[in-house]
Amino acid sequence: MRIALALFAVWTLAHTTSAPAPAQNYGSIGGGPKLGELEIKAWQPIPKTKTAVQLSSDTRLGRELRRQVMIRLSQRGNEIGFSGRNVMRLDVSYFDLMGGNPRDAGVLGEQPAYAETGSNPFLPLPANPIGRNTSRTPSTAGPTLRISLSLYNVDTGKVLWSATASCQTRSDMAQRAGEMMINSIFDNADKNRVGDAGCPL
Repeated sequence: MRIALALFAVWTLAHTTSAPAPAQNYGSIGGGPKLGELEIKAWQPIPKTKTAVQLSSDTRLGRELRRQVMIRLSQRGNEIGFSGRNVMRLDVSYFDLMGGNPRDAGVLGEQPAYAETGSNPFLPLPANPIGRNTSRTPSTAGPTLRISLSLYNVDTGKVLWSATASCQTRSDMAQRAGEMMINSIFDNADKNRVGDAGCPL
Protein backbone atom coordinates (compact mmCIF):
# COMPACT_ATOMS: atom_id res chain seq x y z
CA MET A 1 0.00 0.00 0.00
CA ARG A 2 2.79 2.40 0.90
CA ILE A 3 4.54 1.68 -2.41
CA ALA A 4 1.33 2.35 -4.34
CA LEU A 5 0.82 5.66 -2.51
CA ALA A 6 4.45 6.67 -3.16
CA LEU A 7 4.13 5.86 -6.87
CA PHE A 8 0.85 7.80 -7.08
CA ALA A 9 2.49 10.82 -5.38
CA VAL A 10 5.42 10.75 -7.82
CA TRP A 11 3.06 10.43 -10.82
CA THR A 12 0.90 13.33 -9.53
CA LEU A 13 3.92 15.54 -8.96
CA ALA A 14 5.31 14.80 -12.45
CA HIS A 15 2.03 15.67 -14.15
CA THR A 16 1.06 18.75 -12.13
CA THR A 17 4.39 20.55 -12.14
CA SER A 18 4.28 23.23 -14.78
CA ALA A 19 6.95 23.03 -17.45
CA PRO A 20 9.60 25.74 -17.26
CA ALA A 21 9.30 28.60 -19.70
CA PRO A 22 11.55 28.17 -22.74
CA ALA A 23 14.85 29.98 -22.38
CA GLN A 24 15.79 32.78 -24.72
CA ASN A 25 17.66 31.27 -27.65
CA TYR A 26 21.15 32.74 -27.45
CA GLY A 27 22.80 30.20 -29.73
CA SER A 28 24.76 27.12 -28.82
CA ILE A 29 28.28 25.83 -29.00
CA GLY A 30 28.99 24.70 -32.51
CA GLY A 31 26.13 26.77 -33.90
CA GLY A 32 26.27 30.08 -35.68
CA PRO A 33 26.99 31.22 -39.20
CA LYS A 34 29.22 29.52 -41.74
CA LEU A 35 32.85 30.48 -42.12
CA GLY A 36 33.02 33.84 -43.89
CA GLU A 37 29.56 34.91 -42.74
CA LEU A 38 28.13 36.98 -39.91
CA GLU A 39 24.90 36.60 -37.98
CA ILE A 40 23.14 39.27 -35.94
CA LYS A 41 20.34 38.52 -33.49
CA ALA A 42 18.69 41.77 -32.43
CA TRP A 43 16.05 41.12 -29.79
CA GLN A 44 16.03 44.90 -29.70
CA PRO A 45 18.19 47.57 -31.39
CA ILE A 46 21.37 48.53 -29.55
CA PRO A 47 20.20 51.25 -27.13
CA LYS A 48 22.02 54.58 -27.42
CA THR A 49 22.99 54.53 -23.75
CA LYS A 50 26.27 54.32 -21.87
CA THR A 51 27.81 50.95 -22.70
CA ALA A 52 30.89 49.15 -21.44
CA VAL A 53 32.86 46.82 -23.71
CA GLN A 54 34.18 43.85 -21.74
CA LEU A 55 36.88 41.63 -23.18
CA SER A 56 36.60 37.97 -22.21
CA SER A 57 40.28 37.18 -22.81
CA ASP A 58 42.98 39.84 -22.51
CA THR A 59 45.20 39.45 -25.57
CA ARG A 60 46.83 42.02 -27.81
CA LEU A 61 44.48 41.13 -30.67
CA GLY A 62 41.48 41.29 -28.34
CA ARG A 63 42.48 44.74 -27.06
CA GLU A 64 42.86 46.10 -30.60
CA LEU A 65 39.47 44.74 -31.65
CA ARG A 66 37.86 46.02 -28.43
CA ARG A 67 39.10 49.49 -29.38
CA GLN A 68 37.43 49.13 -32.80
CA VAL A 69 34.14 48.09 -31.16
CA MET A 70 34.28 51.15 -28.89
CA ILE A 71 34.92 53.40 -31.91
CA ARG A 72 31.91 51.98 -33.74
CA LEU A 73 29.68 52.28 -30.66
CA SER A 74 30.70 55.91 -30.15
CA GLN A 75 29.92 56.61 -33.81
CA ARG A 76 26.40 55.33 -33.10
CA GLY A 77 26.04 57.85 -30.29
CA ASN A 78 26.84 55.57 -27.35
CA GLU A 79 28.91 56.92 -24.49
CA ILE A 80 31.52 54.34 -23.44
CA GLY A 81 31.96 53.50 -19.77
CA PHE A 82 31.26 51.05 -16.97
CA SER A 83 28.81 53.26 -15.05
CA GLY A 84 26.04 52.47 -17.52
CA ARG A 85 23.60 49.58 -17.26
CA ASN A 86 24.57 47.80 -20.50
CA VAL A 87 27.69 45.71 -21.12
CA MET A 88 28.86 44.40 -24.48
CA ARG A 89 30.99 41.28 -24.07
CA LEU A 90 33.59 40.63 -26.76
CA ASP A 91 34.97 37.13 -27.35
CA VAL A 92 37.89 36.84 -29.78
CA SER A 93 39.33 33.46 -30.72
CA TYR A 94 41.97 32.62 -33.29
CA PHE A 95 42.72 28.98 -33.99
CA ASP A 96 44.61 27.01 -36.61
CA LEU A 97 43.45 23.39 -36.90
CA MET A 98 46.10 22.67 -39.54
CA GLY A 99 48.89 23.05 -37.00
CA GLY A 100 49.98 26.63 -37.69
CA ASN A 101 53.54 27.83 -38.07
CA PRO A 102 56.51 25.80 -36.87
CA ARG A 103 56.87 26.09 -33.13
CA ASP A 104 60.29 27.69 -33.34
CA ALA A 105 59.22 30.44 -35.77
CA GLY A 106 59.16 34.04 -34.56
CA VAL A 107 59.38 35.43 -31.05
CA LEU A 108 57.22 34.26 -28.18
CA GLY A 109 54.90 36.93 -26.81
CA GLU A 110 55.34 40.66 -27.43
CA GLN A 111 58.89 41.83 -28.12
CA PRO A 112 59.98 44.37 -25.48
CA ALA A 113 61.47 47.67 -26.69
CA TYR A 114 64.87 46.91 -25.11
CA ALA A 115 65.33 43.58 -26.90
CA GLU A 116 67.80 43.42 -29.78
CA THR A 117 66.67 42.22 -33.18
CA GLY A 118 66.48 38.45 -33.23
CA SER A 119 66.72 38.06 -29.46
CA ASN A 120 64.15 36.16 -27.47
CA PRO A 121 64.14 37.07 -23.76
CA PHE A 122 61.14 34.85 -23.03
CA LEU A 123 61.34 31.31 -21.69
CA PRO A 124 61.52 28.57 -24.33
CA LEU A 125 58.60 26.29 -25.06
CA PRO A 126 58.53 22.88 -23.34
CA ALA A 127 60.69 20.21 -24.93
CA ASN A 128 57.67 18.08 -25.79
CA PRO A 129 55.88 19.32 -28.90
CA ILE A 130 52.35 20.61 -28.33
CA GLY A 131 49.86 19.48 -30.92
CA ARG A 132 47.34 16.88 -32.01
CA ASN A 133 48.12 13.37 -30.86
CA THR A 134 45.66 11.56 -33.09
CA SER A 135 45.78 9.86 -36.45
CA ARG A 136 42.95 12.02 -37.80
CA THR A 137 43.56 14.18 -40.82
CA PRO A 138 43.86 17.86 -39.84
CA SER A 139 41.07 20.20 -40.92
CA THR A 140 41.56 21.96 -44.24
CA ALA A 141 39.61 25.01 -43.09
CA GLY A 142 42.81 26.91 -42.36
CA PRO A 143 43.46 29.42 -39.59
CA THR A 144 40.22 31.01 -38.44
CA LEU A 145 39.35 34.17 -36.53
CA ARG A 146 35.99 34.18 -34.75
CA ILE A 147 34.39 37.20 -33.07
CA SER A 148 31.30 37.12 -30.86
CA LEU A 149 29.57 40.14 -29.33
CA SER A 150 26.79 39.95 -26.73
CA LEU A 151 25.04 43.01 -25.32
CA TYR A 152 23.24 42.45 -22.03
CA ASN A 153 21.60 44.55 -19.34
CA VAL A 154 23.32 44.41 -15.95
CA ASP A 155 20.10 44.81 -13.96
CA THR A 156 18.06 42.08 -15.66
CA GLY A 157 20.84 39.89 -17.10
CA LYS A 158 18.84 39.72 -20.31
CA VAL A 159 20.73 39.56 -23.62
CA LEU A 160 19.50 42.39 -25.85
CA TRP A 161 21.62 41.82 -28.94
CA SER A 162 24.31 39.47 -30.23
CA ALA A 163 26.53 39.09 -33.28
CA THR A 164 28.95 36.42 -34.48
CA ALA A 165 31.34 36.46 -37.42
CA SER A 166 34.27 34.38 -38.62
CA CYS A 167 36.93 34.60 -41.31
CA GLN A 168 39.71 32.40 -42.55
CA THR A 169 42.86 34.49 -42.21
CA ARG A 170 46.59 34.28 -41.55
CA SER A 171 47.84 35.38 -38.16
CA ASP A 172 49.55 38.48 -39.61
CA MET A 173 46.20 39.55 -41.12
CA ALA A 174 44.04 38.71 -38.10
CA GLN A 175 43.69 42.26 -36.77
CA ARG A 176 42.69 43.65 -40.18
CA ALA A 177 40.21 40.80 -40.67
CA GLY A 178 38.74 41.43 -37.21
CA GLU A 179 38.33 45.15 -37.87
CA MET A 180 36.60 44.40 -41.19
CA MET A 181 34.21 41.95 -39.49
CA ILE A 182 33.37 44.50 -36.79
CA ASN A 183 32.72 47.17 -39.42
CA SER A 184 30.46 44.77 -41.35
CA ILE A 185 28.51 44.05 -38.17
CA PHE A 186 28.03 47.69 -37.19
CA ASP A 187 27.23 48.92 -40.72
CA ASN A 188 23.72 47.49 -40.17
CA ALA A 189 23.59 46.34 -36.58
CA ASP A 190 19.95 46.81 -35.56
CA LYS A 191 18.30 44.10 -37.66
CA ASN A 192 18.38 40.32 -37.56
CA ARG A 193 20.44 39.18 -40.50
CA VAL A 194 22.91 36.66 -41.87
CA GLY A 195 25.37 37.93 -44.45
CA ASP A 196 28.92 38.33 -45.62
CA ALA A 197 31.42 38.90 -42.82
CA GLY A 198 33.56 41.23 -44.94
CA CYS A 199 36.64 39.02 -44.80
CA PRO A 200 39.77 40.38 -46.50
CA LEU A 201 40.70 38.69 -49.75
